[in-house]
Amino acid sequence: MLTNKIALVTGAGSGIGEAVSLLLARNGARVLLTDVDIEGANSVLARIEKEGGMARVVKCDVSHAKDVEHAVAVAVDTWGQLDIAVNNAGISGEQQPLGSYSLESWDKVIAVNLSGVFYGLRYQIPAMLKSGGGSIVNMASILGAAGFASSGAYVAAKHGVVGLTKNAALEYATQGIRVNAVGPGFIKTPLLDDNLGSDELEQIASLHPMQRLGAAEEVAELVLWLASDRASFATGAYYPVDGGYLAQ
Repeated sequence: MLTNKIALVTGAGSGIGEAVSLLLARNGARVLLTDVDIEGANSVLARIEKEGGMARVVKCDVSHAKDVEHAVAVAVDTWGQLDIAVNNAGISGEQQPLGSYSLESWDKVIAVNLSGVFYGLRYQIPAMLKSGGGSIVNMASILGAAGFASSGAYVAAKHGVVGLTKNAALEYATQGIRVNAVGPGFIKTPLLDDNLGSDELEQIASLHPMQRLGAAEEVAELVLWLASDRASFATGAYYPVDGGYLAQ
């Protein structure tokens, strides 16, 4: 499905990024695993190589443009091109209403969740143009289409990701580059587990019509389709994978 394709995944060391990286590799892609968590990324690398896939790890803080530029350069220098990029890295930020939200948390969430996606697009697009096109998948959230009390920075950033996705898709639609966004519901990943207790997780799960949290692997299946040529007429769209959350 992705034989001879070169992919770059940010936040590849755990959660959705880990599931996406494994699935891309299982379908034939060579994957550049980027993360600030090198230990986690190396663990994913080991799993890919054990299954016979090819990957490489690069440390990358997506809030720093130079890190993102370097990661794209490594993918191209290592394998000659870039065909797929999944801008997945993200953080949750503090939980406070906007009137008391700290400036430090606001700046950090916007830097990682929004500027990090812009930096990805900024350097991935030129690389893809040189090799004839590609597919970019930006990880938004259901909170790219809805509000959520006490998560103002996260909500603002994810709405911004959807906007960037639409703009990039329009700008490069005739140049072989497709750009789409995925909107996961609440997915059972370290991002949730590290910030919520068991009672809170149960409450969050109950917000979904399916009455459960999603699995990272369920999000990865949608990313795989969007990354592949099977989604050749799909661009500029936002695809929820949310157990019915946004249907309410």
